[in-house]
Amino acid sequence: MKISNINFTDQPVFLAPMEDVTDMDFRVLCKEFGADMVYTEFVSSDALIRHVNKTKEKLIICEAERPVAIQIYGREVEAMVEAAKICEEAQPDIIDINFGCPVKKVAGKGAGSGMMKTPELMVEITREVVKAVNLPVTLKTRLGWDHDSKIIVELAEQLQDVGIQALTIHGRTRSQMYRDNADWSLIADVKNNQRMHIPIIGNGDVTTPEECKFRFDQTGVDAVMIGRGAIGNPWIFKEVKHFLKTGELLPDESFVWYLNILKDYIKKNVDHSGERGGIIHSRRHLAASNLFKGIPDFKKTRIAMLRAATLDELFSILDSIPGEFGLE
Repeated sequence: MKISNINFTDQPVFLAPMEDVTDMDFRVLCKEFGADMVYTEFVSSDALIRHVNKTKEKLIICEAERPVAIQIYGREVEAMVEAAKICEEAQPDIIDINFGCPVKKVAGKGAGSGMMKTPELMVEITREVVKAVNLPVTLKTRLGWDHDSKIIVELAEQLQDVGIQALTIHGRTRSQMYRDNADWSLIADVKNNQRMHIPIIGNGDVTTPEECKFRFDQTGVDAVMIGRGAIGNPWIFKEVKHFLKTGELLPDESFVWYLNILKDYIKKNVDHSGERGGIIHSRRHLAASNLFKGIPDFKKTRIAMLRAATLDELFSILDSIPGEFGLE
């Protein structure tokens, strides 16, 4: 599979762009576990052209994570074009346009998946961004605004016609947010549309190796993107790639092996954001990690873990878990 001149293995698996999740350290970690491509957090075009420092920091990438895409969002043509040019200077491999984010502060203002209400503007922004930069431009979106306006099959053709090099589709409408099960049937319809010749990447509810393989087999998509299933579980890419190659589940490592991966990531967060900021940023991964799910009588420890205010306190709690709960 290729996106422009970037070659991938068969059935590649990508890390989805997620705000407050896909920082550079996490992207590199997922890359080390086998993610074929990674994406930055969402970058606001309005904030970027105003040179907001916190937003500009999201453009920092490193060689270890390539191929990497910088993802931008916005609802004004000129701002998106200018932001794309600024992103190009950061030298990513791809510029990705976010027309999929469903959260109110984005979609409610007409950006992200809010663009599903104005598909003509979506196509115009895409056309102008493609014309403005020399890098490949890709795009991520949803099925439509709501159940009565699932426009993705026709819209995909229009977006392809203005020059995008790949299209990622999340199998829900904006109105669904993350409720209900992702519907991959329309993703399959886009992929199997004979007019489509760019890679189609499927996204939504892929949290296990078996689910990933099922979606490849069911829809024929060119790649699968994993989002929430990777939060606190960066090793999912190693598990998925092994299953796709062998048809067998990868044997579990020891509890401490997984725990040390999370601890190393927390340390990096603290190094980059200070103790308080690094711990707060890490809590989302600790709360979501499959590592702690299913441990009997874990509620009290979970609360303490997520309330820890210092690195010493947090690591003391984490280090006590294997012995306290008989985990190896």
